Amino acid sequence: MGLIKSPAEIEKMRESGKILARVMRILGESIEPGKTTPMELDQLAAKLIEGSGGIASFKNYRGFPASTCISINDSVVHGIPDETPLKEGDIVSLDLGVILDGWHSDSAWTFPVGQISQDSQRLLNVSRESLFQGIAKAKAGARIGDIGAAVQKYVESNGYSVVRDLVGHGIGQKLHEEPAAIPNFGRAGHGDILREGMTICIEPMVNQGSWRVRTLKDGWTVKTADGKLSAHFEHTIAITKYGPELLTLE
Repeated sequence: MGLIKSPAEIEKMRESGKILARVMRILGESIEPGKTTPMELDQLAAKLIEGSGGIASFKNYRGFPASTCISINDSVVHGIPDETPLKEGDIVSLDLGVILDGWHSDSAWTFPVGQISQDSQRLLNVSRESLFQGIAKAKAGARIGDIGAAVQKYVESNGYSVVRDLVGHGIGQKLHEEPAAIPNFGRAGHGDILREGMTICIEPMVNQGSWRVRTLKDGWTVKTADGKLSAHFEHTIAITKYGPELLTLE
């Protein structure tokens, strides 16, 4: 079962999420085809988070070497930033977290690099909307399976697939806490009951082709098994008596 937070504790997560949302916006605005490198984005994220009084959640988490996971094109998640410039037509997924006064927030967004193809843009549109389809089901008294079923139905009805190997999670004073898994697939009416005061991350990872993935020899970077594109969107949310509240907003 998920850990229940008080209104004061959720407020702390909200403040953390505001910092994260601002950093994410600035990173997205900083992308210039042929110029910006993932390493530059990572360095900018670290500077912005530190300057806001926060700590980058991902830096050294289980040994991850950067502040930001930056995954390009057929990379699904956990890409390690390097010095290769982003190219016109790429899509780039940024995944990062912030700790503020001991409380975590976590978010991901996939950005176009310059002008992208209609197929790529459609993948981004469907993936982003699938996140909100899942969030709409995150209500007190609902079940975790309701979230995954909504995401899966929307994604598959649009001809894409949801990654099975990687899922959302509970969040709070730890980056990953109970409930340990918020899948982006499943059956409505199944799974643990969502309760007021729970805080979770919903994060669909949507592939153009097969849902299958592979992990590179670096031990981190996860790519689509068939080499097709993948997009990733994530918000930290609180379960409230009024419905789901997005905590990763400016």
